[in-house]
Amino acid sequence: MDLRDYLEAVIDAHTMEQVWQIHVEAMAEFGFDRLIYGFTRFRTANSFGAPEDLLILTNHDAAYTDRFIGENMYFHAPMVKWASENVGACSWGWINDASGGMTPSELKVVEFNRAQGVTAGYSVSFNNSSRRSKGAIALTGARGTSQAELDAMWARHGREIVLMNNVAHLKIIDLPFTHTKRSLTKRQRETLEWVGDGKTTQDIATIMGLTAATIEKHLRLAREALDVDTTAQAVLKASFQNQIFVIEG
Repeated sequence: MDLRDYLEAVIDAHTMEQVWQIHVEAMAEFGFDRLIYGFTRFRTANSFGAPEDLLILTNHDAAYTDRFIGENMYFHAPMVKWASENVGACSWGWINDASGGMTPSELKVVEFNRAQGVTAGYSVSFNNSSRRSKGAIALTGARGTSQAELDAMWARHGREIVLMNNVAHLKIIDLPFTHTKRSLTKRQRETLEWVGDGKTTQDIATIMGLTAATIEKHLRLAREALDVDTTAQAVLKASFQNQIFVIEG
């Protein structure tokens, strides 16, 4: 796909699914047939936040994702560690040379990846918008492709690939977080939006033509859906996930 065509398609996309499909197809043209994108706004010194709050997009098959993601193996993956500490692009070529200094957990991930044909590729780690946010993508080369072949391709097209991944990342985090079990109803979103505007429960009841008890119910259900304790936390998390103050359709 021509770079200008790609940029126009991503910019014009209205859903996360559309952006992801465009990006998967574009990366396949460079020889990367399996991708994992991850983003969090809840990173701490020792974690990436609750697994259910992570945004993870992938076209790997279930045999891989059920273990790598489902069993939290990613937390011990050498390239995930690199991405959490760096910004930019990195070839996976250094992994074999560094295996002697890896922990048992890291070596377990490396061996699992080899068994799954995840042996050659590149990782792109994005600039942080805050100290608690982090996004990165792992681009896996097609089975049978050597790291040397990918490195040679990257020497020709690396800047273009990094640009495309950064644009896709910026577009994705600007869209509603739809890959979550914690999606809010229309009423819950509207109620949280009014709270975000500084309105009291009684104010919101008057504006929405409902009782204060009904407003309290919507707020309680929103807190439960987002797994937070306070309404202020609910407003913050819903805002992070682009679930409120968004243009529908």
